Amino acid sequence: MSCQKSDRLGMPGLGDTMSAGHVTGLDHLRNPQLNKGMAFSIEERQTLGIHGLLPAAVKTQEEQLELCRLNLDRYTDSLSKYIYLTSLLNCCAVGDLGAHGMGIPIGKLSLYTALAGIKPHQCLPITLDVGTNNQSFLDDPLYIGHKHKRVSGPQYYEFLEEFMTAIVQRYGRSTLIQFEDFGNANAFKLLQKYRNDYCTFNDDIQGTASVAVAGLLASLRLTNTKLSANTIVFQGAGEAALGIAGLCVMAMMKEGTSETDAINKIWLVDSKGLIVKNRPAGGITEHKLRFAKEHEPIDTLVEVVNTAKPTVLIGAAAIGGAFTKEILKAMGDFNERPVIFALSNPTSKAECTAEEAYTATNGRCIFASGSPFDPVTLNGKTYNPGQGNNSYIFPGIALSAICAGMRIIPEETFLIAANALANIVTNGDLESGNLYPPLKDIQKCSVEIAVKVMKYAYEESLATFYPEPKDYEAFIKAQLYDTSYTSALPLTYAWPKL
Repeated sequence: MSCQKSDRLGMPGLGDTMSAGHVTGLDHLRNPQLNKGMAFSIEERQTLGIHGLLPAAVKTQEEQLELCRLNLDRYTDSLSKYIYLTSLLNCCAVGDLGAHGMGIPIGKLSLYTALAGIKPHQCLPITLDVGTNNQSFLDDPLYIGHKHKRVSGPQYYEFLEEFMTAIVQRYGRSTLIQFEDFGNANAFKLLQKYRNDYCTFNDDIQGTASVAVAGLLASLRLTNTKLSANTIVFQGAGEAALGIAGLCVMAMMKEGTSETDAINKIWLVDSKGLIVKNRPAGGITEHKLRFAKEHEPIDTLVEVVNTAKPTVLIGAAAIGGAFTKEILKAMGDFNERPVIFALSNPTSKAECTAEEAYTATNGRCIFASGSPFDPVTLNGKTYNPGQGNNSYIFPGIALSAICAGMRIIPEETFLIAANALANIVTNGDLESGNLYPPLKDIQKCSVEIAVKVMKYAYEESLATFYPEPKDYEAFIKAQLYDTSYTSALPLTYAWPKL
């Protein structure tokens, strides 16, 4: 989870202190001579006002040193030991990270600055420690978080409600609150609960949807069709797949298709097979129900593909190799230019490789992936597959939300961003096999997306910053973080004569 605030609106910054010479609670964290790390007792944390700014556990100095020593011993070469000692930052893998998950919001906010020029002091990384179901953490005497199973149910949602209320009380209603890496059930429920009252979005659901739909919209220039003329099969029915499917429905409706007809164009396959009404195998959650078909159950992806004969195949279930040679060949048999998106990452989880997709379709497929793949040369032609990375989308949306002071971020925001990104793709990009602009141009993409979203915000009375800028692009660029050095000398300084 990440938060961004706007100092342009005059809200207090994270680094506020009291009068000069007065030692504040935050000084005890900033000043190495005062900082005891996790050794602050609960009483000290509450008295100093730093409760919540440290991991939940209280560790003595000796225990903290032991943790550092064990981490240091993991490294065998001197350079790695040096890097560790200078950073003392221990980052973990994917999955249930518990209190170790802070690297995720830190990394996300770093991209906000690097890819959209959002000022670092406007950003606050947050990890909500509600316990962990990772048994190795629960058994670890050095674990720094709450050592109990994850809290769920009413108590969990009461905690989230208290958190959301506290954020806007402290930083203002236009504070952007981004949800990241929440489980499926919680992610959808929290998005539904807060999207109409807070400036918030979920990147796993909405950012992924936007970048995928951008790729689909760009592909229409190669297939010479409308999106609503396509039939789409999804391998997966989690956050990513449902988010993409929902945004596809919105895009088709913008073309003039009814909601019912748009939904009928979409087939979802999960671990129990095709999503159909009254499926004997069960597993139809509220969010999947919208796309459940009046159809006999189908158990496998290959059967669904042969039944639906889709023009577009999208993988978002992190099942490596799910797009078999048989499935890929069938896509080539059904279509002159089949669209195949293998969006799962890392590479080992990709539904197929770029080479497999191009080879099975004799180079006719339009391919994109969530992981990077090397260029593929087939029959004398080289294809440069594009990577559908969320980094194309979320920095620009965050930038526009901050610059306009958006009250909320409606779903249409992500369709606007998808269209903006698709329009940036050049004919040269498409000819090379890439449905996205070069990654080196993401900063430019962020600004262009921000301009389009900002225009929408003012048209729909979602902005709170007034007067409305006359030139959106110039205004946005004036807000960007400037990393260039400035002169250390006063402008009126004159060198003394010798």
